[in-house]
Amino acid sequence: MDLTKNLKIESVCRLNMSTPVTLSPRDSVRQAVAVMQQHRIGCVVVVQDGKLAGIFTERDLLKRIVAVGRPLSLTLAECMTAKPVTVRSSDPIGKAMRCMTEGGYRHLPVLDEQDRVVGVLSVRRIVRYLVEHFPQTVYNQPPDPNAVQKDRDGA
Repeated sequence: MDLTKNLKIESVCRLNMSTPVTLSPRDSVRQAVAVMQQHRIGCVVVVQDGKLAGIFTERDLLKRIVAVGRPLSLTLAECMTAKPVTVRSSDPIGKAMRCMTEGGYRHLPVLDEQDRVVGVLSVRRIVRYLVEHFPQTVYNQPPDPNAVQKDRDGA
């Protein structure tokens, strides 16, 4: 299998993404934190009237709440990332990786063709996919890919 080819052909739905844990924009940050701890996840998807309204992540908690001393009683609507970048379940894995890399995201909501949230894609899922499907490529990387050994090692 060729890694580059697979990333262009294989779709996001092959990644066994997490089932989305959803909350309402009216729910509090305190509720979101409790749900994230209970499910051991790094984000919740904020849904209103069956449509994606935003995402609330650990980073949002740290940057928008804790760092500025805001109360946990705020609603998610006041501090979530509204209109987050998304991918479709039919999009290639390579597109999802590009979105995450360019935007610095660790989680992406995944939508179906009717714009319903069907999952959350995490960096962890992508790494797991790469390790499971391309172990030779992943495990045989040098610590510094630009370092080239000049002399033969050993006898």
